[in-house]
Order: sequence, then C-alpha cells, then structure tokens
Amino acid sequence: MATHIDPRADVSTKAELGNNVTIGPFTIVEAGAVIGDGTVVAASALIACGARIGRNCRIHHGAVVGHVPQDLKYKNEPTTCELGDRNVIREYATLHRGTVETGRTIIGSDNLLMGYVHIAHDCVLGNNIILSNAVMLAGHVHVDDFVIIGGVTPVHQFVHIGAHVMIGGGLRVRKDVPPFIRAAGEPLVFSGLNSVGLRRRGFSRETIGALEKTYNILYNSNLNVSQAVAKIKEDTELLRSSEVRNVLDFIANSKRGIISVHRSKI
Repeated sequence: MATHIDPRADVSTKAELGNNVTIGPFTIVEAGAVIGDGTVVAASALIACGARIGRNCRIHHGAVVGHVPQDLKYKNEPTTCELGDRNVIREYATLHRGTVETGRTIIGSDNLLMGYVHIAHDCVLGNNIILSNAVMLAGHVHVDDFVIIGGVTPVHQFVHIGAHVMIGGGLRVRKDVPPFIRAAGEPLVFSGLNSVGLRRRGFSRETIGALEKTYNILYNSNLNVSQAVAKIKEDTELLRSSEVRNVLDFIANSKRGIISVHRSKI
C-alpha cells in the first residue's frame, strides 16, 4: 500500500515520511518531523518538528508528538521526541521533546499510552509499558520496561520507576519505585511483589522466591535501607540472582530515595 495523505492534512515537504504511512484529515506534520514505515496518524494530530517516530505506530485523534517542552528555560533549541516501533498513542496524548539539558525525550517500542497521557521533556521510557488514561510524567522521569501505571497518576520530576512495576491509579509518585513490585496507597508505599505479572512474563519460581526474600528484608525487617541492603549482600545465594542484583543497583543509583512501606500506628 502506498503512503496516503488526506488532502485536508498539512504536511510539510520538508518532513520525512516512510513507506505505507497514512496521515488523516486536518493533521499537521511540521518540517523536520520523521515518520517511519507503516505508521498511521489519525485526524487532527500534531506531529511537530521534533518528532522522530518509528515503524508501525498508531497515533490517534488529536495527539501531539514532538512539540515544544513546557519549560521556561527552553529557548527553541533543536531537540527531539523519539519513538520506537509499534507504539500506540491514544487520543489527545501529549509527548514533548527534550530540552537542551539532554536534548531528547525517548520512548521505546511496543508501548500503550492511553488518552490524555502527558510525557514531559527529557523523559526516558523503555518498552512494553502501559500508561492508563491521564497519567502525567513530569520532566526527566525514567520508566523501565513492562511498567503499568493506573489512570490519573502524576509522577514527580526525576523519579525513576523500575522494570515490571505496577502502580495503582489516582496516586502520586514522589519517590523512586524499585523494580518487580506493586505500589499503592497515599503516600505511595510498597504493597508486595508483582508476582502475577512476573509469572505471566515467564520468571522462574526460584527467581520470584529470591525477590520475595529480598523485599521481605528490605521492607519487613525493621531495618533501614542501608542496613537491609547490607543484609541482602551477605546472602550469597540471593546474590546469584541477576534480578536481585538489579534491585541493589537500582537502590544504589536512586536520586530521590525509594518508596517506603506502610507502618501501622500502635
């Protein structure tokens, strides 16, 4: 199938379109935008000059990709918003390009960003992520692979969310969320290992057991984070697990500190 541009669309001759691209009516594609093979852009979207969109993406009605960041320090520097392949961007989502600080907003492949999702400047998202309706990521947020975030959830700037995390809807994410867990409550706290998600993705019983033991030490042993990490590192059996080492690396590199656990008042 040849590339199809609706006659009512406004596509710059300086935009780069791949093969089999479809552009819907009243959509604007600015000069410098890049759209990969097989991608479909529905009606009334804005594909701004900073957009770099991969192959076979589906961008729905009214979405905005690659527009200028909402940062007062931004002075129209040439930056990008880069999407991988097979992403689904639903209605009225807004994906802004980076600032001069990093130059790029990066979104991987096979992600589902539902209606009214906002991805601010300089965010980095991995692959196979689901952001439900009206999730809002502030600037410089990092979201690793296979994360699911419930709707109407704001995420504070510079927060890091680890891989295979599930976060409930209508909550505020103000601290880093370590990998492989569920998080819920207000304030947001650890609510258990994401065991169901890990089993569905093929993690072994041994790996899940090692992670359960690791998080039991971290969150249920009445130790502070430094003491819990030291105790985990003493367990040579646990350290054989690359996933456990991933958890330790995540904690060591956390800039905002990790979420805590709910403590019952006596």
